[in-house]
Amino acid sequence: MSEKTPVPPMLDPRLLEILVCPVTRGALIYVAERQELISKSAKLAYPIRDGIPVMLEDEARKLEQAEIDALR
Repeated sequence: MSEKTPVPPMLDPRLLEILVCPVTRGALIYVAERQELISKSAKLAYPIRDGIPVMLEDEARKLEQAEIDALR
């Protein structure tokens, strides 16, 4: 028996066009592998749970500078 790796759900591209960081109002970068929306300007990663972005600063993960640099 082989186990299949679950494929993360895709976020609707139209939703990505209208979502902005609630802290800086800047653009977000979608990282499908981690199911996160990244705000480089706020240095935060907002989680996507069950296909729904959680756009709360308290729920966001703080990013290290190395993580931000890796996105370039």
